[in-house]
Amino acid sequence: MSIQPQPLSEQEKKAIVSVCILAAFADWNQDEVERAQIERIVNGFSEPHLDLASTYQDVLGGKLSLAQVAAQLQTPQTKALTYEMAVCVCHADGLLKDPERQFLTDLRQALQLDPSAVDSHHQTAHAIVEQPLASPAPPVIDANHQELDQLILNAAILNGALEIMPHSLATMAIIPLQMRMVYRIGKSYGYELDAGHIKDFLGTVGIGLTSQVFESFTRRLVGGLTRTVAGGLLGGLAGQAAGSAVAFATTYALGQVAKKYYSSARTLTTAQLKEVFSSMLNEARSLQGRYSGQIAQKSRQVNVTELLPLVRQQ
Repeated sequence: MSIQPQPLSEQEKKAIVSVCILAAFADWNQDEVERAQIERIVNGFSEPHLDLASTYQDVLGGKLSLAQVAAQLQTPQTKALTYEMAVCVCHADGLLKDPERQFLTDLRQALQLDPSAVDSHHQTAHAIVEQPLASPAPPVIDANHQELDQLILNAAILNGALEIMPHSLATMAIIPLQMRMVYRIGKSYGYELDAGHIKDFLGTVGIGLTSQVFESFTRRLVGGLTRTVAGGLLGGLAGQAAGSAVAFATTYALGQVAKKYYSSARTLTTAQLKEVFSSMLNEARSLQGRYSGQIAQKSRQVNVTELLPLVRQQ
């Protein structure tokens, strides 16, 4: 489903973001980094007429229940959109845990959605995050800078394109594609990485899994409130344009820092990894405009029904 199938009221936007916050903390297993990033996001998007910071505190403080939030969503389209976004947020860090599964069941019932109407979204989300990093085996790339740089650039363009697409599942596919890129980079230097290692690597450089999906959805819902988001990286960009720029820059920087890390025999410290990542984000900012045409073209070429094969092929 499209991220915004019809104009949403401020109350509906706030309610959907509230559900996404509840989904992000459904298993209460987020580490301090993720929690800090999600809090930064809601603070960055907050304005007097849409006070997400207070909503965040109310949700975490137990003052805002799932039933109360669900009651603010009236139309079938808005209910379906909210549920699909919650599914993506819950799946962002991997396969569902029991508390997340129960949360989605409670949400579906609160929104009065027919199970058969949401099954396909569940199945696709599950299949995307379940896809093994090494199956089918991606083409082997020699550890030379030119081929790896092309791999990284292609991944950044693709993820920038996915963020333009108005579909919740398109955003969700970005993290598995980033992980698969890191896997291929590590393999080119002789390292056989597993999903746990790659998730830890993303967290070390400052990329949250749940918070990355949550930020994308929040940005799309509230439009142009982006001036404090992403550490000022985006300036005045808004909505999907900002999301595409973030996805491109984050993926590009992640690939470059992975290349430096594994080429150094994993000797870079946490501080050095963060420094390289920050530097590469700045470089990506200057590059993004150069490839905006390719990003737009790629977004027109990808169909939402092709997301799972796309993850498998990269």
